[in-house]
Amino acid sequence: MTIHWCGTGLSATPGLRRLLSEGLDVTVWNRTPDHARAAVGDLTDRIETFDPALVKNVLEAGDVVVSMLPAEWQAPLADMAANQYAHFVSPGELTAEMRGLDDLAHNAEVAMVNEVGLAPGIDHLLAHRMLADYRASDAFDPANEVSLFSFSGGFPAAPGGDRYKFSWSPLEMLRALQIPAQSLRAFEINQSPRPWQAMSRTSLPLPRPEEFEVYPAGNALPLLEDYRLHPDLRVRDIVRGTLRPLGWAEAWKPVLHEIETLDGPEGEMRLREMAETLGSAHAYAADEADRVVLYLDLSATHDGTVVWHKTCVMDARGDDKGSAMARLVSTHVALAAQAAADGEFTPGVHGAPSDTEMVERFLGEIEPLAQHVATLDRL
Repeated sequence: MTIHWCGTGLSATPGLRRLLSEGLDVTVWNRTPDHARAAVGDLTDRIETFDPALVKNVLEAGDVVVSMLPAEWQAPLADMAANQYAHFVSPGELTAEMRGLDDLAHNAEVAMVNEVGLAPGIDHLLAHRMLADYRASDAFDPANEVSLFSFSGGFPAAPGGDRYKFSWSPLEMLRALQIPAQSLRAFEINQSPRPWQAMSRTSLPLPRPEEFEVYPAGNALPLLEDYRLHPDLRVRDIVRGTLRPLGWAEAWKPVLHEIETLDGPEGEMRLREMAETLGSAHAYAADEADRVVLYLDLSATHDGTVVWHKTCVMDARGDDKGSAMARLVSTHVALAAQAAADGEFTPGVHGAPSDTEMVERFLGEIEPLAQHVATLDRL
């Protein structure tokens, strides 16, 4: 059994080095092999130029394909892997295209594991833990109204005037800003065609309470299924959000304004140009530390009275060993890849693990990677 790790970009290296250091059978594929050699060449010489046809030619049943490549590669590589009876793992979102591969995965008896990054990813693990805690509590009652807020963000530890730098694909980040956001508020679907126009502020209970800007991100409604909120919970609110340092919206106003004007093929071309320019202008310096903040808040009310309320916060910072974002994302991917190789996932298309034992095992490896993790009882 071989793990085929495709991509050694901004958030890929620590998890890959973990697998190699543990002696697993890994082949590294990257579009620029020299970049991969700089990242892991001290641990392996099995580094190949990424070409899906070449990967396909060497795949064997039971192998695992890991995609750390841009989003457009996710479904094609998953399809290719399943047709070779190989598993697939990616931190990418569980899109409709990926969900459409479920029958193929079942027929091939392989697992396609998605959303094992930061968010989606670690937030899923923490949500499953918190929901299990709530369901086991004396406060649990199917008549309660439940609200869940999941916010996360990555940015420089010292934000500076631009308030942001890219720790993942600039193009993917800009595309995310184009996606209308959906959430559930007071039992009604709330839509934000331009996510940043729904910007608000939130104070997080860190060791020193800190205020951030937050805007709704993506579609929170699938979390009703992903977090296993149905059928026993009455969900009043469910919101996903992206955290940014105070002043981000003002600093990025020209970029946001131009994104709003883009449309069609010409708009896509311009977005790619912007991604290239902004990626160069807002790249981390070699010795610059990043910061990742994750916040989950779960509460339950009965007849207007809060009967259960807990908050989980995670604060991680980059160090001389690498970025916090890369550390968290790629470690989660590596854990999922090893679990897939060991046959721990059932056949089919999956998000992050929901099995209690696997959730706790994964979090046991991930939480020590952050400088601060706490679950607070707010009652």
